[in-house]
Amino acid sequence: MSNESAAQIAVELADQAAQSPHQRLMASGHERPEGDRCPICFDLIELPVAKHSTNNVCCMKRVCNGCDLAATQRGMLDRCPFCRTPIPDNNASTLVMIQKRVSKGDADAIKVLGEQYFHGKLGVAKDVTRAIELWTEAAELGSIDAHYELGRAYYTGDGVEEDKLRGIRHWQQAAMKGHEPSRHNLGALNMITMETTNLLCSTG
Repeated sequence: MSNESAAQIAVELADQAAQSPHQRLMASGHERPEGDRCPICFDLIELPVAKHSTNNVCCMKRVCNGCDLAATQRGMLDRCPFCRTPIPDNNASTLVMIQKRVSKGDADAIKVLGEQYFHGKLGVAKDVTRAIELWTEAAELGSIDAHYELGRAYYTGDGVEEDKLRGIRHWQQAAMKGHEPSRHNLGALNMITMETTNLLCSTG
């Protein structure tokens, strides 16, 4: 790399660092995240993603409803359409599959295991502290869905001490990586703040 190229990169990095969090938020996250793309047909999954796709615990791949239907029509009723692993038929088997992915450091699996602890599902006892630990680990590994869950928990004080600023920061992290629900929540908060400011100005 030439000195000119290195200098240009250094200037760009300095410019990015100088931007306020608001500027960084507005300048990034306009592309849908890679996890919103079906791994079989490579099309973007329609929003809301959870309604138009299925997350398979065997491989933690989110497959669109179209590919899931095509697999069913081909007679693949009891296997994952992506990795062909038999679909678990009980909570214990499902939990074992999730834990197997967790042991390999799969951020999506860690986030999903956190959900089970948060809601007390799949036979695990409800443990919000453990759920927050798992979501934090998943977020550190790059899970934008974990950032969203942490944002929701901290902003609303659902199972943890309320910390609105911390919740907003988690949503910002997810929004800058293209997470649509996080960006929506931030937009709604911004709208409420503007309406409150306008009300205070008009009555002041």
